[in-house]
Amino acid sequence: MTDSALDTQVHRTVGRRLIRNPLIWGALLLLAALIWTLAGDDLSFFPFLLMLVGGWCFGFAFVNATLRMVPARNGVFLHAGVAIVLGAAIAFVVEYGEDLLASFPDPVRAGAVVVQLAAIPAAGWIWLGLVSRITDVMTRREAKKRPVPVTPEWEREESGDGSGVRFPGIPLRMRALTGAIIAIVVVFGLGGTALVIAFDDVVLRLGARLTIILVGVVIALPVYFIFTALLRRRTESCLVAFGNDELRVTVGESTHVIPFRRLERLVWRTRSDYARIEVQGDGVDLSLVAGLAKPPRGLTAELPPLPRRVFRRLELAGMTQESSRRRDVTIFTRSPEQA
Repeated sequence: MTDSALDTQVHRTVGRRLIRNPLIWGALLLLAALIWTLAGDDLSFFPFLLMLVGGWCFGFAFVNATLRMVPARNGVFLHAGVAIVLGAAIAFVVEYGEDLLASFPDPVRAGAVVVQLAAIPAAGWIWLGLVSRITDVMTRREAKKRPVPVTPEWEREESGDGSGVRFPGIPLRMRALTGAIIAIVVVFGLGGTALVIAFDDVVLRLGARLTIILVGVVIALPVYFIFTALLRRRTESCLVAFGNDELRVTVGESTHVIPFRRLERLVWRTRSDYARIEVQGDGVDLSLVAGLAKPPRGLTAELPPLPRRVFRRLELAGMTQESSRRRDVTIFTRSPEQA
């Protein structure tokens, strides 16, 4: 690969990471909300929407960061500590914030409003992630009484041409999943806010802290479980096999065969709710999410690591492995110069 091609690949990789960084999007959305709020006379719908989505971006980035921490218990302690502190801070601001900010100039109060409203969806997502972690811990304790589930394993193909792995997967693109999550946060965030405003007398009697907990239990948790249940209804039986010179992907009754030399992009993530395979090339564009599908009894909702022979085969076919911050993610791409 030439130096110019290498520079192009590096710039493309860096640009993709920046575009996918929720912290950057959260900061841009909150900055736009602040400017819009300062320019207007009151809080209108669009800056309010920007605050909700921007706050969710920060909460999403924080939860993902704690999940990547090593050892895992450090991430749990940090997650729980921030969730408690943030919830207490929101309750304190709701109770005493207006009096504390009364003497400050308008720009400072506008900034405080942006931060306060953005903190609500951020705290909601952080608490939802914490509840998910607690549920996972309880599930693991119960699992100790049962045989430990194992990751699906590679099996030799009957044809002798490579190996394959079977798993339940949900045909779903990550941008569609992210868009659905954002839409849910916005819609139900607005709905929760409307309920709080409509029942302001009840809210005042209950107090801010209990109100936040009730909103989470009554709205956030049911929405989360309904959303995952709807996704799991789309689960298909999937088979991914790497032959000597081609990739074979079977989804339900449909099979796609992609020669390695025609493969343009491959993403293989083994763990978390986002465990998946993404394939692009030769007219095929698939994304199969295994992490959100309900696994068969005795198996985990994960994918096994790629065999070493696959790395060699893809490299011989002209593909380049991209570096990733996550150890459970493998990405192969083909630059335009290699096509």
